[in-house]
Amino acid sequence: MNWRTIIYVVLLVSLTVAKALPRTSRDIEGKTSIGQRFSQLHENNFKAIALIMFAQYVPGGTFGRASGMAEQVTALARSCAVTARDSPDCLKPLDRIFFDTICQEKNLPRIDDCCAKEDPERNDCFLSLKNFSQGFIPPLERPDAEAACRNYSQHQQPLTAYFTYEVSRKHPFLPAPTILSVALRYEEMMKRCCGGEEGPPQHLEECFRTQAPKVVKPLREDALRQEHTCGILKKFGERTLKALKLTQISQKFPKADFVTVHKLVMDVAEMHKDCCRGDTLDCMRDREDILQYVCRNQHILSSKIQQCCEQPLLQRSECIVHVDNDDKPADLSPHVREFIEDKGICERFAQEKDMHLARFLYEYSRRHPEFSSQMLLRIGKGYEDLLQECCKPGAPSGCSSRGEEELRKHIYETESVMRTSCDIYNEKGDYYFQNELLMSFTKKMPQLTSAELIKFTKEMTTIGSKCCQLSQDKLLPCAEENLDLVLGEICRRHLADPINPGVCRCCSSSYAFRRPCIGKLEVDESYVPLALTPGLFAFHGDLCTTEEEKLQHRKQEMLITLLKYKPQISPEQLGSVTAAFSAMRERCCGEADPEACFLKEGPELIKRSEKMLSA
Repeated sequence: MNWRTIIYVVLLVSLTVAKALPRTSRDIEGKTSIGQRFSQLHENNFKAIALIMFAQYVPGGTFGRASGMAEQVTALARSCAVTARDSPDCLKPLDRIFFDTICQEKNLPRIDDCCAKEDPERNDCFLSLKNFSQGFIPPLERPDAEAACRNYSQHQQPLTAYFTYEVSRKHPFLPAPTILSVALRYEEMMKRCCGGEEGPPQHLEECFRTQAPKVVKPLREDALRQEHTCGILKKFGERTLKALKLTQISQKFPKADFVTVHKLVMDVAEMHKDCCRGDTLDCMRDREDILQYVCRNQHILSSKIQQCCEQPLLQRSECIVHVDNDDKPADLSPHVREFIEDKGICERFAQEKDMHLARFLYEYSRRHPEFSSQMLLRIGKGYEDLLQECCKPGAPSGCSSRGEEELRKHIYETESVMRTSCDIYNEKGDYYFQNELLMSFTKKMPQLTSAELIKFTKEMTTIGSKCCQLSQDKLLPCAEENLDLVLGEICRRHLADPINPGVCRCCSSSYAFRRPCIGKLEVDESYVPLALTPGLFAFHGDLCTTEEEKLQHRKQEMLITLLKYKPQISPEQLGSVTAAFSAMRERCCGEADPEACFLKEGPELIKRSEKMLSA
């Protein structure tokens, strides 16, 4: 059986089987044994999951060691399935078997302290070793196409297994079904490019160039979303994560009653807790339980998920996440005035604060699919602040009316920010819109490197191209929810290496208000500008390249350096310096020896620019 078949079968079977797996080694030892699971999954499928788990739990190991441990566990499972069902080793919970196997290995990195502990502390120790990777690095970076295809034709199964190992090792928190789906896309790419359909060898490079993003891009997106969710849970806590999921589920299923939505919120939050801890088996089981519940109850949840529920489990999850929100109930009133005008509001708020706020957020979210989740959370926080103020003894009778005015003001401001950004994008296009963002964010966060600033603003520009073409009712959810992912990246970068006090405040104080907080940051007054050294501004012949993308990148690097040198530069000064630079570039690139021209003209430009900037 080849790896393509293995992956397909695992996607269909593994999640179902995971439901019967013991959640931790603390569970009773009467549940499905390793031999029974081997029989349910079959050998190659069992081995595939074992490889993923060993790669995730020992990311500093090697493919050979992980494969060897997977073979060892598979051999035990085979024996337990056939002859030794009652042996003590066969009755152990699966997680304990995995950790015992790891601890029997010699010279594996960073595991000695964990192996010295007893369960369940050993399990927690291994989980603590997991760290999010710093982004996906493909196992085959720009491979020689002919060599890659020759390797694929000779070693097809080991090559796909190695790819699976690399993805698992570099993304130890990604669920196994996600990794297996990535391996399937990799297998399809190799088959397409190496199967002879592409003709002569000179077309192989082009095939890999066009097909690789179909493998890597979904993986990066899945990994980013997983890391983003776990970052919210870690930094802002379970209450914030539940509130976020409440808005999303209420918008997705506006016909569902509060009790059903609340149950889903609790289950989804529990799943994320397990997944973010790295509990691979619990994460798989939680996901499968939720999907089964949603599809069993689709008649009360949504009219738009039937096709999703007819798909295999892996595709079912992705389908439900991306399916359109269901239509609102026809009899749903446009307002939620009962949460303001009812006489018993303050009493209910005092008795069951979180549940009352959750009901408000549920009712408001299901009525407003045109709002982003982050905006709905800000509205929920405004409602909470309003009740805390207006339910105090002696509060004026018209207190609650102030809340409605504040709400209208916030909605207007948020929509105005997004409309203005889209107007600038539509007017200037990708390159000049990104330059606007670079000027803003270099002043806010000059401590970031040029590569980081270009990366983050490029991602924001991509959001503009994706969202600014949408209708008004879809603009805000698209723009702010995607922007939230980029801001999450910036804030995780800050946690790893602090940027400045302003970014610290925005990233730490409130998840819901993170975007408006960063938007209001101005020039970082704590930053010490770069000194003007001879090598700070270097002009070379590469500025004459005819490759527009490379030239734009080079210009953006110089723009960032200029802003780090003069953070307080005015738009007029920047325009003058830019015009002088463009004139010099045009002149030197027309010379027979551009390098010599830049060597002569560059210092003169710096002197003239210095006078412009000090005027």
